Amino acid sequence: MSAPGEAEAPTAPAIPRWVAPLFALVGAALIPWTLWLAYELPGRHVAHHWDVAWAGFDAAMAVLLLATAVAALRRSPWIQLTAVAAATMLACDAWFDILTASRGVEQALAAATALLVELPLALICLWVARDAERAQAYFASAGRSLTRRGRPR
Repeated sequence: MSAPGEAEAPTAPAIPRWVAPLFALVGAALIPWTLWLAYELPGRHVAHHWDVAWAGFDAAMAVLLLATAVAALRRSPWIQLTAVAAATMLACDAWFDILTASRGVEQALAAATALLVELPLALICLWVARDAERAQAYFASAGRSLTRRGRPR
């Protein structure tokens, strides 16, 4: 209860009770599925649209990185979503680049790119998302808005 004239602090919306069991069930179901895939899938497979798959993935990653830049410029709360999604795609890109590279120079280049570019940028994206959450909480407690263009009041 707040004092007269003071606004009550907003409460976070409750997460529906079905969310935890659903995600636990799907996560648990993926364990035997993953074991089966590891055992059954061939070590080599020819993909007929390999170029489209990689180009599409990289295009989506570029869109997310650009959206994160725009969200940062506008001080948008969307930055948390775009930054986390970009971090996830960067980590996936590093993983698949390394595992699908041919041995030798190509694999060394993929590993170097992952360690020097993709994974550090993914960590920066996660830091940006975390920092934005803290900044929003700070400005909300001060009665200000992070989403106002320009400097906070």
